[in-house]
Amino acid sequence: MNLRSLEYLVALADHRHFGRAAEAVFVTQPTLSAQIKKLETELGVELVERRSRGMLLTDVGERVVARARVLLAEADNIRMLASLSTDPEAGSLRLGAFPTLGPYLLPHVLPEVRRRFPRLELLLVEEKSEVLLAQLREGRLDAALLAMPNVVTGLHEEPLFDEEFLLAVPTAHRLAAERSVPTAALAGESVLLLDEGHCLRDQALSVCQMAGAGERNGFRATSLETLRQMVASGTGVTLLPRLSVSSPVPDSPDIALVGLGAPAPSRRIALYWRTSSVYAGLLHQLADVFREFDPTLVHPVAPKVVEPVATSVAPQGG
Repeated sequence: MNLRSLEYLVALADHRHFGRAAEAVFVTQPTLSAQIKKLETELGVELVERRSRGMLLTDVGERVVARARVLLAEADNIRMLASLSTDPEAGSLRLGAFPTLGPYLLPHVLPEVRRRFPRLELLLVEEKSEVLLAQLREGRLDAALLAMPNVVTGLHEEPLFDEEFLLAVPTAHRLAAERSVPTAALAGESVLLLDEGHCLRDQALSVCQMAGAGERNGFRATSLETLRQMVASGTGVTLLPRLSVSSPVPDSPDIALVGLGAPAPSRRIALYWRTSSVYAGLLHQLADVFREFDPTLVHPVAPKVVEPVATSVAPQGG
């Protein structure tokens, strides 16, 4: 059994199609099929159920793929460990971010990342939080920007900053002329929210419930831009993270942004990585970059202090 065969099997699991899997690993379909068959012969089990219209992994195939992902991630770690020993700030770093954060945060921090780490290639992946966590655990990502909390064994959580929510209302709304209102002013409002699976939906829904507001029935958006357009058209109100309505995002003349009084509702963003990651030292430095940008937009959180492990001293006889 070799790593290349495992790589082919994982590609097949990802694409669920022999032809697309072969393209993903840059080999011909007959080559990939032959290697999968050879792996099955070597293991003495059938990993793939071949059908006239596609393929399925067998139960044992699914379990083998799960272990193969771990092995391939560790192999990558070994390669990167060797590379980092000669140049700690070179190589490729796969960074995940969820859709309601990534497009609005990265324009503020990427210029400084490029300045501080000119030899680092940052490969960005945008997915929902649960997908990012799964990819992080499987080794398909090196780190991910997520909203806290996430209690996941084996991951380091490095808090970065708090980002406030603003109330977005149509310009004809009763609150449009206010600079700031108490959260209780949302009582009785029907708030537009994102669809299931977006962490911002859960965060906004929590604020609404505390304020006595409800969700607008019959409508759920798939993106912040859809929410913004619905507010601009006068359909309703919503909560938007501050970064999503700050430059370089253009202002909308049909939307008024209203602050929410202290304590303003917010979300805490953290950088997560595997505790075993060979990138840990670099990721601590990268966290500082994400923590140090414009303090008028977010509120930085002090770096997590790792307490030294206490050593016990045997009492001396006397």
